[in-house]
Amino acid sequence: MKKRATLLFLFLCLMSIASAQNRATVTINADKGQYEISRHIYGHFSEPLGHCIYDGRFVGENSNIPNTGGVRNDIIDALKSIKIPNLRWPGGCFADEYHWMDGIGPKESRKKMVNTSWGGVVEDNSFGTHEFMNLCEVLETEPYVCGNVGSGTVEEMAKWVEYMTMDGESPMAKLRRENGRDKPWKLQFFGVGNENWGCGGSMTAQYYTDLYRRYQTFVKNYGDNRILKIAGGPSSGDTHWMDVLMKGTDNGQRWGVSLHHYTVADWGKKGSATEFDEWEYFKILHLAYYMDELIKEHSAVMDKYDPEKKTALAVDEWGNWYEVEPGTNPGFLYQQNTLRDAITAAVTLNIFNNHADRVRMANIAQIVNVLQALFLTEGEKMILTPTFHIFDMYKVHHDATLLPVDVNCMKYELNHSQVEQLSVSSSRDKNGVIHISIVNVDPTKTVDLSCVVNGVKVSKVVESSVITASTLNTYNSFDNPGVIKKESFKDAKLKGGELTVTLPAKSIVTISLR
Repeated sequence: MKKRATLLFLFLCLMSIASAQNRATVTINADKGQYEISRHIYGHFSEPLGHCIYDGRFVGENSNIPNTGGVRNDIIDALKSIKIPNLRWPGGCFADEYHWMDGIGPKESRKKMVNTSWGGVVEDNSFGTHEFMNLCEVLETEPYVCGNVGSGTVEEMAKWVEYMTMDGESPMAKLRRENGRDKPWKLQFFGVGNENWGCGGSMTAQYYTDLYRRYQTFVKNYGDNRILKIAGGPSSGDTHWMDVLMKGTDNGQRWGVSLHHYTVADWGKKGSATEFDEWEYFKILHLAYYMDELIKEHSAVMDKYDPEKKTALAVDEWGNWYEVEPGTNPGFLYQQNTLRDAITAAVTLNIFNNHADRVRMANIAQIVNVLQALFLTEGEKMILTPTFHIFDMYKVHHDATLLPVDVNCMKYELNHSQVEQLSVSSSRDKNGVIHISIVNVDPTKTVDLSCVVNGVKVSKVVESSVITASTLNTYNSFDNPGVIKKESFKDAKLKGGELTVTLPAKSIVTISLR
């Protein structure tokens, strides 16, 4: 009897320890909000790559698929629903081989070219400046145009800006009018080159910095249009490039500096988008968390030359990169999109939110049919990926005030490596509603979370939603497009100022409080 009682006691102790391991606390410091989370963190990227544009979102005005100006209406409606803040085009690597005058005028007379960056296919330039800028107007989003430094001239770049934004009389304004557009477009963001350390010219940091100073001089403001210039920054952890660029330019010459970082398990063997084990999941997740370290490292360099943080860090290419789907063109970068991608997207966006003092733009790569896409298309069919639903869930943070959070949680451990079990960010919108986004990255353990809000009284759960699935490699298909989506969440209770939440394993939850 005594032995049985001892065993029962040990069992209860183990159960108590296991329960404690699945508990976490979060404190929202609503009285310490200082920085605004720029909506431009939630930007997107569209390059002439595979079926991102052609046979992706752009089907042409004569298509049987309902469209506006040749762009699919279903994609337009979906982008409007997530309040897309900006769209980057034409690249990417393609930008530094693109000559904009090949993409204006009657489509039948536009020059064709070979897309040497992506698949060696013919680019007919039927989607050019007018098509892009008009699409941005339809979407009510800010265009982010990337200019050609690698193979283009200063004159070419200067004339492109004049063509798009000149409101008076000039040769380029005249040419624009001849091509059917009287009023100039509004252009807020302009990137001076892309990945000039690599596909954009294989330049040294000093050489590009000198070129940037020269090229940006001729990116001029016309009329009341004011351009925010973005310098081509480093790849991943190249702090030397960042240091040389920041030292060699000043705040008057740059609004932002770009940073590119892709989540790739192994460049030699990237792994499948849908067939992976827990260790492969963990490696991708660990690399997504690495974005926090990258931002801290580059911010420290930027702080040396810009302690007031006037220059934005623009992470204008990010996302998960796997092997292409079997049977597809290797140069088209077409991959499926699972719950794993939704989790890493949410973790990354939480990191961007929490660095709102420096990160003021980001662009996931890419919008349709390429890499970590929001949409996949097949003829008339279009599906929303799990990543799309994250952007839908997180739109509550657009231009809201970042609220610092204190998180006390366990680690998710595997093969002697570990990451935080929870990723959290919080904000207060202009209506005073507090939004909390929480990711439980552990694929097997639920978490009992207790959350308190300091500095303001909350009394009501306004809304709560969840994204999860039965397995990490669950995805939406053309035959079954609604397996993963944003759904109502019931396991959030507010009582006496304390929010208690039961977070499912491998889930993303957003809760709104008033």
